Amino acid sequence: MTEQLDDQETEKNVTPGGDAETPAGGPSVADLQRDLAAVQDRLLRSAAEFDNYRKRIDRERRDLSEYAASEVLSELLPIIDNLERALLTPGVAEDDPVRKGVELIHKQMLDVLRKRGVRPIDATGVMFDPKYHNAVIHEESTEHPDGEVIQELQRGYMLGERLLRPAMVKVAKNS
Repeated sequence: MTEQLDDQETEKNVTPGGDAETPAGGPSVADLQRDLAAVQDRLLRSAAEFDNYRKRIDRERRDLSEYAASEVLSELLPIIDNLERALLTPGVAEDDPVRKGVELIHKQMLDVLRKRGVRPIDATGVMFDPKYHNAVIHEESTEHPDGEVIQELQRGYMLGERLLRPAMVKVAKNS
C-alpha cells in the first residue's frame, strides 16, 4: 500500500515540462543545476585565488631570503678585496706558507659566494654602464673608444639579478 502512495506522489511531482519538483513545491532540477554550477565556479575561483596567494607568498619569502643574504654577502666583499690585495703584495714568494694560507682562504670565500649565487661583474673592456659600474677616474685615451672601461679598480658583484656592489672603474675619455 505504501508503495502505491509513493508512486502516486512521484507522478504528481513531475511538471508538464518534465522537471521534477520536491513535494513542497521546492526548486526544480534546472535551478539546482544552476546553483551547483555557481558553487563549482566559486570553488574554482577560490582555488585559483589560493594558488595565486601561495605563489605570491613563495615569491615574497624568496625575495626576503635573498635580501637578507645580500646584506651578509655584501659584508664579506671587503674581506675578499683585502685577501686579493694581500695576494698582490710584492716581494712575497709563491711558495711562502702564509701566501698559500691566504690563497686557500680566498678560494674558500669565493666558493661560498659562488654557492650562494654571487657572481662578479665583467668590467674591463666593456662599455661603461652606470647600473653596474661606478666611474671614479676618467682618463684620456686614443687607444680605447669613448666610454670603455679601461681598468677595474674594485670588483663588482651581483646576487642573481640584484646588484650587491658596483664595480669601481677607470673609463676612457676621448678628447
